[in-house]
Amino acid sequence: MSAVAQTSRRSGSAMRAIGWLMLAALLAVPALAMRFAPASGFNWTASDFVVGGVLLGGVGLAIETAVRTSRHWSYRGGALVAVGTGFLLLWANLAVGLVGNEDNVLNLLFVAVLVVGAAGSALARLRAAGMAKALALTGIAQLAAAAVALGATQAGPGRPLEITALAGVFPAAWFFSAWLFRRAAGEATCG
Repeated sequence: MSAVAQTSRRSGSAMRAIGWLMLAALLAVPALAMRFAPASGFNWTASDFVVGGVLLGGVGLAIETAVRTSRHWSYRGGALVAVGTGFLLLWANLAVGLVGNEDNVLNLLFVAVLVVGAAGSALARLRAAGMAKALALTGIAQLAAAAVALGATQAGPGRPLEITALAGVFPAAWFFSAWLFRRAAGEATCG
């Protein structure tokens, strides 16, 4: 093995370790807050930590898969944006609910958005061109879910934030991810 390949392999291993440590640190935040700042509002149960660990582990595995699937930075960026967006969508939905509170049945629409993204990714077999279509469809599903959920609920004091997140930020992230995958598909055909 050449010296360049050995250096690249070591730096890749270091980056992987840093990524996993960052995910573990995120899971440690509520535990530390509960211990040292009880007034912070964190009151997690063991099951909350299990769910958080499973979600963060899934994020780590998805990112590892993306890194191994393609060497193109636009592919990796598209995957990072998609995984991060999906994580935030699910985390917020589980924690407080995206529409109303976490008990509102309309929040299941946003779980369906994630199913669209996961199914599309599986059908695309993680190929860049297919991923671009899958993430664009996920953005459309996000907009549709937002329209239905916001139209079916009563406006409250948090409505501007709900509209911004559900019909603006999340769809923009899905479409940005789709654009990055489309760019990766172009890179793959050019070189």
